[in-house]
Amino acid sequence: MSGDQSQPGAGPMPEEADEAVFGETPDVYGAYPRLTEDQTARLAEHGQRRSVASNDVLIQEGERCETFFVVLSGSVAVVEDYGTPEEHVLRVHGPGRFIGELGLLHGQVAFYTAVAREPGEVLVVSLDRLRHLVSQDPALGDVVLRACLGRRALLVGQGAGFRIIGSRYSPDTRRLREFAVRNRLPHRWIDLETDEEAEELLRRFGVGPEETPLVIWRDATLLRNPSNAELARLIGLPSLPAGSRHGDVLIVGSGPAGLAAAVYAASEGLSTTVVEAMAAGGQAGTSSRIENLLGFPAGISGAELTERAVLQAGKFGAGISIPVEATGLRTTDEDLYVVAFADGSEIAARAVVLAMGARYRRLRVPGIERLEGTSVHYSATVYEAQQCRTDPVAVVGGGNSAGQAVLFLAGYAPKVHLLVRGPSLEANMSRYLIDQVERHPRVEVMLHTEVTEVVGREVLEELDVVDNRTGGHRRLAVQGLFVFTGADPHTEWLAGTIALDSRNFVLTGPEAQEACADPEVWHGRGRSCMTLETSLPGVFAVGDVRSGSVKRVASAAGEGAMAIHFVHRHLGHSAAPGTTGTSASAGGSDVSARLRHKESAWLG
Repeated sequence: MSGDQSQPGAGPMPEEADEAVFGETPDVYGAYPRLTEDQTARLAEHGQRRSVASNDVLIQEGERCETFFVVLSGSVAVVEDYGTPEEHVLRVHGPGRFIGELGLLHGQVAFYTAVAREPGEVLVVSLDRLRHLVSQDPALGDVVLRACLGRRALLVGQGAGFRIIGSRYSPDTRRLREFAVRNRLPHRWIDLETDEEAEELLRRFGVGPEETPLVIWRDATLLRNPSNAELARLIGLPSLPAGSRHGDVLIVGSGPAGLAAAVYAASEGLSTTVVEAMAAGGQAGTSSRIENLLGFPAGISGAELTERAVLQAGKFGAGISIPVEATGLRTTDEDLYVVAFADGSEIAARAVVLAMGARYRRLRVPGIERLEGTSVHYSATVYEAQQCRTDPVAVVGGGNSAGQAVLFLAGYAPKVHLLVRGPSLEANMSRYLIDQVERHPRVEVMLHTEVTEVVGREVLEELDVVDNRTGGHRRLAVQGLFVFTGADPHTEWLAGTIALDSRNFVLTGPEAQEACADPEVWHGRGRSCMTLETSLPGVFAVGDVRSGSVKRVASAAGEGAMAIHFVHRHLGHSAAPGTTGTSASAGGSDVSARLRHKESAWLG
């Protein structure tokens, strides 16, 4: 077993030397906490001790892990490509540490092998027992969650996991890379155009360049230009359950609004399914740091906020399926709504919450398309930032997303140009962001500036920009372009089904009722259209997809929670004769309580 422990370190830190085993990876980033004696004792009440010999495998790369391990004595190495010539050690853990990362919590397959480095003893706790325990012990749950999030980030940064081999000019390569990035899946991209390793791998597997992009994992699994769904199944992302697909609430989209709706619906006893076309978290999930969210004075990354919300929804039994793309909406004679999906499947529900969010608009200038996904990006995460350590970059946009991206990228790139079409930042950016942007020594704000051309054949080399007051042009030497220029809603599949405004955002409340094709539908129900209700009774819209919404994480989450209040009112009005509906005043506690699931409880 070769030893590659340079990330994050090669030996125990001085303050840990008295309790760490020799060669243990230090806890530089807070991803490898040592459990207290009390925490270990509590876990021991729910687990079993097991002796391990050298080279005993605890977790196998590529297989699902249903067990939580705590090292009691000896040490455990976390290894990539175990048993192959490329085998290398990622981490070493000694007594008091536990084994696992984010995939453990989500039921994904393991991206590494955990193997005993020397004889010792481990504590074995089933995931069901662990979930029950931490639901009663939030402090322990917080330690485990933070560590798992940190470990996933480190795996991502190291290029562990599967490999994507494809050309930077291939739309399918960009599609696979975006799906992997947005879902925070550990992977490494091997560029067919410039990486010598690509040619060697193609020869090894007997594959021609025309068959790329490829996904290769553990030199044992090869997928030729897989769909996002095929890649998701390989990794173990949650899919739609088999069998009957009928429930109380179907939520389309899993940004802050959709996840909030899922938490409140499931916690109040409604059988709840969430479907997502790309990745949980929406645009907020790609944010490097959200600093104006109530309750997080130090800020929180979009990834951490998303993972906490996903686990919280799972605690109450909400099912989240990725990637599932909605393609149609219709009603049935049983007063149900049926949503159809691109794979031909359908789900019926008594109420639907639309929370698809919006996608950042593509910048339409000459030369940009061939560089999208390689040098031109529509999100700013650690994946993209790592490519900017030595080169200047430019950010286009004047809103909060652009401001957050600028500050994040300035921590990596030597220079960040913020290109703003308008005369100031005050119109669309929060004051706290403006102050930080204008003070940052690596940031140059360029007002009245628009991009007219993207220059570069294989990678971005220059931008041609124009001053829209004088018409004067200027060339900026940058190697990365990040675009945050407003967003368009994901409502193509709803055209002609529900009322949309002139920009295709979903109308709700009085505006929706006024635009309803059949005004009598409300008279027949004895009520008016509720605040977040669309032109179809029982279909609600929340977050960025809703016309007139406030584009803030807190307001989106609030709308998601409020929508479930209206769902209860709708179900109460639409209850069949002789059945018990749910009154608004009752808070919905008795609706479908029999359908509440507890087996996926996680954090209390």
